Amino acid sequence: MSHPATSHTSPHAQQRVHGGADARGAARWDFSTCANAAGPCPTALAAVQAADATRYPDPAARAVRQALAALHGVEPERILLAASASEFIQRITAVTGRLWPGAVQVPRWAYGDYAVAAAAWGRACHVEGEQGAEGASGEERVGSACRRQPCTLRWYADPTSPMGLDGDPPDVDARRFPAVLDAVYAPLRLQGTSAWTASGRDAVFVLHSPNKALGLTGVRGAYAVAPAHDSGDGVAGYDVTACRKALQAAAPSWPLSAHADAMLRAWALPETQAWVADSHAVLAGWKSDLLRRLSARGFEVRASVTPYAVVRPRIWVEPALLREHEVGVRDTSSFGLPGWWRVSVQAPAAQDAFMHALDLAERRPG
Repeated sequence: MSHPATSHTSPHAQQRVHGGADARGAARWDFSTCANAAGPCPTALAAVQAADATRYPDPAARAVRQALAALHGVEPERILLAASASEFIQRITAVTGRLWPGAVQVPRWAYGDYAVAAAAWGRACHVEGEQGAEGASGEERVGSACRRQPCTLRWYADPTSPMGLDGDPPDVDARRFPAVLDAVYAPLRLQGTSAWTASGRDAVFVLHSPNKALGLTGVRGAYAVAPAHDSGDGVAGYDVTACRKALQAAAPSWPLSAHADAMLRAWALPETQAWVADSHAVLAGWKSDLLRRLSARGFEVRASVTPYAVVRPRIWVEPALLREHEVGVRDTSSFGLPGWWRVSVQAPAAQDAFMHALDLAERRPG
């Protein structure tokens, strides 16, 4: 089996791709999503199971917003609820494009939905490191592109995906227009600390999707913490309040189902936060075992700070072949990284099944 080309492919050239279930359902041994393999979190699961699906939840989700505001130490008006992280990506791309027409900046390797949303709303997409003169730094190249067509929405991630690395905070100039920090994997950071300061986070929208950390990805529900009215550094160059109100006005009625409402209220509980923190030790041990086993098979393994990492097989194996053996992995082409997989940490039994599927797939002629 030949190895595919590894040159960078811009994510805006890709179709919308996700891990998880496909037309055949969910793989029994699923390394393709980043749900917390130590889950589901007992308190969150109990809350979801007790949710009353026979009645409408509060459309304003006041109890949820109060709980999340207390969790983050912000005013409830800064909590923007979303049907999912993907729904918020589409909404903020649409709203900011109407208020401040211009291009969207995405990281060099990033979740493909950022670029898909830009294309859906007719916005140009600039990929970090691909624009400008040869020899210029990544920031200089993006800056050059954004001067030709101003980037009026910028995406950041910390930790990043698919790499699972620390994400760099924006420079001061980047805060003149709306920016979003995708922090959905922050609760699953296994080592190190974020380089983002409190003031830096207060200057951007911070997107949260707790279902991953809770091991409940089938429950759709997310939220963003809007920027503070005054970031404290005098660099805000757009009307934050107008942006927040426009995003709220563009939200669907009842963005949260009864189950999502229950999950997010449970997310704010101290015992839930403690469970997620305690799960890190289990995940770290499983991660060490998985990467050691893949390295022993000749895989190239990239370091990460998360319970997922990108790996490149010594002999290319199409993920579809592994799927035939009930093992799912995430091809990272849609992230702009062809030739690699993102694999999440799973329990020992799943790892055994993964190694067996690799044995079968590698022996298959082709």
